[in-house]
Amino acid sequence: MFFDSYDTPVFRPPSEARSFILRLTRGCAHNKCTYCNMYRGVQFQVLTDEEIVRQIGMAEAYGKQSVRRVFFADGDALVLSTERLLKILHLLKKTFPNFERASSYAAPKDILRKSEEELRQLREAGLKLLYYGMETGDSLTLAAINKGVDGEESIEVGRRAIAAGMELSVMIILGIAGVEGTHRHAIATARALSAIRPTYLGAICLMLYRGSELKAQFERGEFHPLSPAGLMEELYEIIDHLELPAGERCVFRSNHISNYAPLAATLPTEKGRLLADIDYSIAELSKMKEWDVYNHDKYAVIR
Repeated sequence: MFFDSYDTPVFRPPSEARSFILRLTRGCAHNKCTYCNMYRGVQFQVLTDEEIVRQIGMAEAYGKQSVRRVFFADGDALVLSTERLLKILHLLKKTFPNFERASSYAAPKDILRKSEEELRQLREAGLKLLYYGMETGDSLTLAAINKGVDGEESIEVGRRAIAAGMELSVMIILGIAGVEGTHRHAIATARALSAIRPTYLGAICLMLYRGSELKAQFERGEFHPLSPAGLMEELYEIIDHLELPAGERCVFRSNHISNYAPLAATLPTEKGRLLADIDYSIAELSKMKEWDVYNHDKYAVIR
């Protein structure tokens, strides 16, 4: 559910469909990633206390008892100071008797600006789940897509959240390094995930959105996307090199609209079965004699 202050696009993870979407910012403070057009044209803005309190008040009037989960929007609500976030979490607990937890997208620079102790305070106040679009653990690819961090920093983001006791959902993008960088991207990403040990792991296939720099690079012949089978081969390499301790539990999903195969597993216990499923997908996708990079039904590109 959401209310006023939504005059620009709103995005949220699929798992937050039944959450109260509380907008703390508009847009994305970074807004420079070459593959993303989510907030292009949206001027970044931090909402005032009055605007935030008004949204909470409207949610209270609409269904005080029904609000259990809250998602902080937009792209990097954690750009707010820890003190201010703690006040918002306190107000949510005070307002909604059945409040269970809050969650948010986690932009890497926002996390790196907060200490482990600050994150722990936020966790204890109710911010229990972060969605982290790591995309890749490879420094060269991170620089190419203008993510704003390098490989070691991308690991530190995840490590800091996990150390603070938060649940962490990490998203990676298959094909983000193109044909030339696929092996490097796969190995570095597996290494980063092994170091972070996320609670949840999602893999999506690269989508070239209109208005993004990466799509323009593709159209100029500067970026060479992977074939459908190539995307699955990249995923196989990532999962094959992913090392999680026995007894660990990481829920893996690739059920985004961009994915060719809806895969699911609990790692590391089902790693062998997941690799077999990916291998089967590679064999089936390899039968495709043609694939059109402008046809979203065949390849993840949107005009």
